[in-house]
Amino acid sequence: MDVFAKYLAGIDNLDHRDRTNEILAWIANKFPKLEPQIKWNTPMFTDHGTFIIGFSTAKHHLSISPEEVGIERFADDITKAGYSATKGLFRIPWNDPVDYELLEKMIEFNIQDKAEYTNFWRK
Repeated sequence: MDVFAKYLAGIDNLDHRDRTNEILAWIANKFPKLEPQIKWNTPMFTDHGTFIIGFSTAKHHLSISPEEVGIERFADDITKAGYSATKGLFRIPWNDPVDYELLEKMIEFNIQDKAEYTNFWRK
């Protein structure tokens, strides 16, 4: 998780920093074969060189991107969790609980769906 240290240090709000670190550490522990990386100034996890899930912080929420396919596939679950979404990401407000079951399903889906994928992003 050293790869995320500089990014995390740049989050001024300590509660937001701790929450982001908690989520990134959970993914690293739950999915040890995924590679933690910083690309485009954002933390993400990849598998065999292909994007699996990425994160970015904002004033009121943590944005999570499982790519557009992941948003479409889990749209109902995102809504049930009480999160808002756009075409390519969903938002977890800082004061809301993290639906780790939803994150796990999204990550597992992307790992399986992109098992034979050779590009970074889906086309």
